[in-house]
Amino acid sequence: MTAPLADRIRPRTLDDVVGQPHLLATGKPLRRIIESGRIPNMIFYGSSGVGKTTVARIIAENTNMKLCKLNGTSASVQDIKDIIADTDSLEGYNGILLYLDEIQYLNKKQQQSLLEHIENGRITLISSTTENPYFYVYNAIISRSTVFEFLPVSPEETAKAIRRAFNIEAEEFGLKLVLEDGVVEHIARGCGGDVRKSINTVELCALSSQTEDEMRVTLETAKLLTQRSNMRYDRAGDEHYDTLSALQKSIRGSDENAALHYAARLLENGDIISLCRRLLVIAAEDIGLAYPMAIPIVKACVDSALQLGMPEARLPLGDAVILLATAPKSNSGIMAVDAAMADLKEHGSAPFPRQLQNKHFDGEGAAVKGQHYLYPHSFPNHWVEQQYLPDEIKDHVYYEYGENKTEQSAKAYWDSIKKKK
Repeated sequence: MTAPLADRIRPRTLDDVVGQPHLLATGKPLRRIIESGRIPNMIFYGSSGVGKTTVARIIAENTNMKLCKLNGTSASVQDIKDIIADTDSLEGYNGILLYLDEIQYLNKKQQQSLLEHIENGRITLISSTTENPYFYVYNAIISRSTVFEFLPVSPEETAKAIRRAFNIEAEEFGLKLVLEDGVVEHIARGCGGDVRKSINTVELCALSSQTEDEMRVTLETAKLLTQRSNMRYDRAGDEHYDTLSALQKSIRGSDENAALHYAARLLENGDIISLCRRLLVIAAEDIGLAYPMAIPIVKACVDSALQLGMPEARLPLGDAVILLATAPKSNSGIMAVDAAMADLKEHGSAPFPRQLQNKHFDGEGAAVKGQHYLYPHSFPNHWVEQQYLPDEIKDHVYYEYGENKTEQSAKAYWDSIKKKK
């Protein structure tokens, strides 16, 4: 069976790897470590198709240690025990380099079984993961390893791999290669920094574009086969949370264009629920009391979107995104409630002031008879001074008025009523 093109043309040296100049360029940290010949335990973290496995294989193939490979999706505790047993064999005399792909799929017990052996140096671990290792990899493994983040490959770097892949395909089939203008650039942009995905697209284009004497790839073919492969998104992974984080920070920063971009990512991937929930949070957390009507307006937009479904749901949700991004901002509400909750944790549930208790009679042991509650509506401006907080924290202040027009107007009103200057 013929191996996929991405495997057949996988780089054999660091100089052949596209992308990751922050790690692999001359003088950069990872390259210097590799060239030193003393390989530490390492974790390669990044999205699919950015070179993690390729670099790990290059390292493994250039050591004098015995190379063992496992994949977290299929490895068992017994597989790990078999590798550990090899450390006492003649083959394992110079040490074992274990390349463990997708380490996030190993459970805690499986990861723990490696600890003693990577700590004493009998096993050198190079693992890769598409998920944030600080969330998915056992802390003891993290503390014994160096984490390197692999970034999505730029379209310019991806284009180099695409051209090489097309040339190899044409050579293997013995055909003349004819690429229509824009083919390489479209695939490079459309595959979202995933080199493996771009090469897979090349393979599909090559197979569907052959005649008797040439391989003619049109832009239309490239667009059809690239399709939506540039959408990097996983509802349970980092892409999901990064998209939501970018959306909220863009709205908080009042950049409506960036906010619409990240909202579009969620809509394109059909994740309406996450978008709706986050917009409701933003309305209260980041706009809050600067424009209180944002909360019911966004709620109405969310309700409409959930009732309409896609593609019409994009209309009210788009309105909500723009409204929130362009609205005045205030975080005074969340700061106040968080301060109150922190105070509660520190001081506990102190006794209620007597005048606030729901009591209608006094027992014989009561030091003060009567509730003495002052009904504010019976006083001018519907306000009267009395204590509401428990004695222990009676002077604590949680809410500070924001600088926006709405909150400053409320402050001016109450300052005049309460005779504050």
